[in-house]
Amino acid sequence: MAVLPMKHIDVYALKKQRKAVLEYLQRSGVVEVESRPAPDGVFSVMDTESAKERFAASAAQLSAAVEALDALQKPDGSLLKSLEGRERIGLSQYNETADRSGEAVQTAQRITALWKKRGENKAEIQRLQTQIRALEPWMALDISMRTIATQSTSVFIGSFPTEYTEETLRAIIAEGMPETDGVEVEVLSHTPQQTCVFLLCHGSDGVALESFLRSIGFSYPAEPSKVPPKERAAALQERIDALQETVAAEEEEIRSHLPERETFLYTVDYFTMRTEKYEVLGKLWQSERVFIVTGFVPADAAEALQKALEERFEAYVELRDPEKDEDVPVLLHNNAFAAPVEGVLESYSFPGKFEIDPSTVMAVFYYFLFGMMLSDAGYGIIMVLGCGFALWKFKNMEQGLRKTLTMFLYCGISTTFWGFMFGSFFGDAVTVIGKTFFGVDIAFPTVWFSPTVEPMRLLLFSFLVGIIHLFAGLGAKFYQYAKRGMWKDAVYDVVFWYLLIGGAIVYLLSMQMFADMVSLSFLLPEAVGLGGAIAAGIGAVGIVLTSGRESKNPGKRFLKGLYGLYGVSSWLSDILSYSRLLALGLATGVIASVFNQMGAMIGCNPLGIVVFLFAFIVGHTLNILINVLGAYVHTNRLQFVEFFGKFYEGGGRKFEPFSAKTKYFKITEEK
Repeated sequence: MAVLPMKHIDVYALKKQRKAVLEYLQRSGVVEVESRPAPDGVFSVMDTESAKERFAASAAQLSAAVEALDALQKPDGSLLKSLEGRERIGLSQYNETADRSGEAVQTAQRITALWKKRGENKAEIQRLQTQIRALEPWMALDISMRTIATQSTSVFIGSFPTEYTEETLRAIIAEGMPETDGVEVEVLSHTPQQTCVFLLCHGSDGVALESFLRSIGFSYPAEPSKVPPKERAAALQERIDALQETVAAEEEEIRSHLPERETFLYTVDYFTMRTEKYEVLGKLWQSERVFIVTGFVPADAAEALQKALEERFEAYVELRDPEKDEDVPVLLHNNAFAAPVEGVLESYSFPGKFEIDPSTVMAVFYYFLFGMMLSDAGYGIIMVLGCGFALWKFKNMEQGLRKTLTMFLYCGISTTFWGFMFGSFFGDAVTVIGKTFFGVDIAFPTVWFSPTVEPMRLLLFSFLVGIIHLFAGLGAKFYQYAKRGMWKDAVYDVVFWYLLIGGAIVYLLSMQMFADMVSLSFLLPEAVGLGGAIAAGIGAVGIVLTSGRESKNPGKRFLKGLYGLYGVSSWLSDILSYSRLLALGLATGVIASVFNQMGAMIGCNPLGIVVFLFAFIVGHTLNILINVLGAYVHTNRLQFVEFFGKFYEGGGRKFEPFSAKTKYFKITEEK
């Protein structure tokens, strides 16, 4: 449970050492550089926006080239590959990348230009193929589609929005235009949605025939070919073949750069680091010969950094404790048990000023509550084996992912424990398999009790866990007050609530009516209950008298005190919130049992074995995924709302050191 103390650092160095100092600080990754407006006079702040835009554009160009290469030859992107983490490269290799960065960008520009041209050519191929498809219904026509007449005839080349045969169309024309004779009809193609036709009549009947044809849905082609459709289609196909050859050549040239893909990734990281360096460069105070780096460094790394900067770069380093009004960043440092939940804490908020790091206390309850919600030994063993294998196999895994998997490993251990306590192993799989396939009555051993048989017992235990959890939150609040010497506030805002809530619970446990209502197996003596009632009364009076202590007006102070006492209702709702431990625990077991029963319905035969295995694998896979997500969400809720609501506000700012925030590789120092 620790927020690392910070030191304020000022580094004074000669400008000729600026590049070396900044790159060393970036690789060290222990200094958060502070931005301050430069005073008028000797020092000024450098405008680095144009340089950052140039580096970002180069990185984008290289990334686009990598995307083009990956589109033509997909790299290994398996889940296991994603667990391997970034490859480590030495400083000398990084420097080689820097020396070849211009060449890499030029190659990337050539690749992206080829990729763009390839896209344009493929789009043109699509357009030409669309034109060929549009010509297909007209392939039987051996003249230009734009033919409208000869010296003595009128020609109509077009389509109807329905299906006609030549006989049907002749009959329709004969019926609609009985005075017109000698109309030649040829159906070029037909589908239920369209009929393409060639019509020929005497020139004197052309106007009348066109008017009639339009009345029954005739229309001319939108883009008629100047030459016969077959001839036009052949010409289009020639263009397509030529473009496809061009596309193949472009792709071949792009593929020729596949060996350079890793170099491009190196260079993306190089430009990313340069962008970050120039971001920091724009925060420094600089004169003609000197520059100053100002920021924060963890206290445990401060002296080593000071020594390295002074010895290697002849810099002058000044360290001091931060002032009370300074906005000091927060860096957490916890042991292997508590560190995995730091990501959960970060998703809420970092500790504010004067607040403790709640990670250790939070971790104890987090693993405990998660395990109760999932509470199946089979699921817990799967989580432990899966997370444990990944952590053992992939030593270079990213730190954030490693913490997350470690958290789920501990949650899996807790889940296994509660599964044994409640007698759940893939639900009632042991019982179902024994009865269905072996004809024996066997059950997975229950160490404590079965929630499906005694749900009220689990509900009461859930409330007990909730009370302990909430009281731990109050205890953390007391510690925060005590650490700052605010003993009166600790008594007013913590001790009185302990007396009120704790005393009320003790009094209830001495009441026969309450014991009967919740099926308690014990009853506290009346004297103990009376002591609890007295303690609760003292707590209630203390809350009324002190909750409004900031008000000088006695009336307002009393009314605020009454309102503070009304907060006891929130305690009731908070305790009831822990009933979700019962709900989710039962849901996991019941759903698992349903899948087991479904799989066993066909009985003990070859088909029944296949069906059971299918239902078991699919059903339990879905169940573990859904309920792991549910346990994660609801455990977070109990931490964020109920537990943190008693003492923790957050609002701290995360420590963001100037470091090599690379995407693909880790830069390491070489001794």
